[in-house]
Amino acid sequence: MAIGVLALLGFQLVDSAFIARLGTAPLAAQSFTFPLSFLIIGVQVGMGIAIAALISRALGAEEASRARRLGSLVLLVGMAVMACLALMLWVLQAPIFSRLGADVATRELIRGYWAPQLLAAWLGALLYFGYSLFRAHGDTWLPGKMMVMTSLVNLVLDPLLIFGFGPWSGLGLPGAAWATAVAFTVGLAVLGQRLRQCDWLARHGLGDELRRSAPGFAGIAGPAMVSQLMPPLAAMLAISVVASLGESAVAAWGLASRLETLSLMVVLAMTMSLPPWLGRCYGAGDWAQIHRLMRLALRVVVAWQLALGLLMALASPWAAQLLAGSPEVHDDLARLIRFLLPSYAALGVCMLVVSAGNALGWPMRAMLMSGARLFAFYLPCLWLGSRLGGLTGLAAGAALGNLMAGVAAWLVLRRILASPRRRPASSAGEW
Repeated sequence: MAIGVLALLGFQLVDSAFIARLGTAPLAAQSFTFPLSFLIIGVQVGMGIAIAALISRALGAEEASRARRLGSLVLLVGMAVMACLALMLWVLQAPIFSRLGADVATRELIRGYWAPQLLAAWLGALLYFGYSLFRAHGDTWLPGKMMVMTSLVNLVLDPLLIFGFGPWSGLGLPGAAWATAVAFTVGLAVLGQRLRQCDWLARHGLGDELRRSAPGFAGIAGPAMVSQLMPPLAAMLAISVVASLGESAVAAWGLASRLETLSLMVVLAMTMSLPPWLGRCYGAGDWAQIHRLMRLALRVVVAWQLALGLLMALASPWAAQLLAGSPEVHDDLARLIRFLLPSYAALGVCMLVVSAGNALGWPMRAMLMSGARLFAFYLPCLWLGSRLGGLTGLAAGAALGNLMAGVAAWLVLRRILASPRRRPASSAGEW
């Protein structure tokens, strides 16, 4: 999964690197769409978390027929929900981007990019639900390989569709979205073929299963979705703060956001692969194994992210020069890298605790932890830092917020796992 996440996030960073060659204005336009892209991802991940948790628990309790019904439901319901969300974001794009601080010229650039980007997001959501189904059954190899394949397709198509070839001049900014859409379409074709070879889906009893599983699904998906929707909301508020510092700061912040997700590849891989394992242990009541898994995961996250963050901070001038298209964006990006990348060790701890919470029957606590990370630690420190020290203060404040959130998440996890109660909760409640 780490290899797959690296490939998937790598091609998103490649998108931004290619767009940066078009100029600061297209890069800033793409950066304004990141919060809404995170919103779409938040909804799909929230749904995927709930279904993966229910399927893995059903498999742990040896209820294979129920797991097949749940697999069919996530594909059908997820397809409809994501289509409605994409349509709503297209209709409301003007007031949303205006509120985020995009001027008229930037909104015009966004308009040509937003329709293919929403199509790509819908296709990516369907692909993600398929990945969730495979992960719930313990297969992380296929999703990892599929992420690599789609990223390679996107990497080949990006320069062709953005800049063109031969006499064709290319599509510019919308070309990046069309490249992603084509890559996801290829991935869906391959994934659909593999699903037909597996006995993981059911055609009958879906209505009864929907009524039976709806409370459990809502009990997990509701808090998980709110947890996933908080980051895009926080990103909208953060980018509105960054926008007050100028267009180059917005462009640098967009590149730093891409670099953030890429640098967190190990954490993101764990948040995908660990919950199904925890869910099976939860269904079987094996709490000793849960303790061992969490201790190992936290040690790996802290060691990896701290080493990577310090290395990237030292290499920030060269990394910024590689990614940025203009000197002013280069300088801003280098400052962001120096402060933010080392703090992701603490951020990784918080992300892992939230992910484990949804698998272990305490989704409300996970949601509250997400809210505290963003609105009690990260955003207040970011805003205060920007007021005191401009972009440098903003970067230092964001890093401090990440550190405070990581410490708080670790203390919460210690308290929860020290509880003497080891009885599995109902699928809708907490223990």
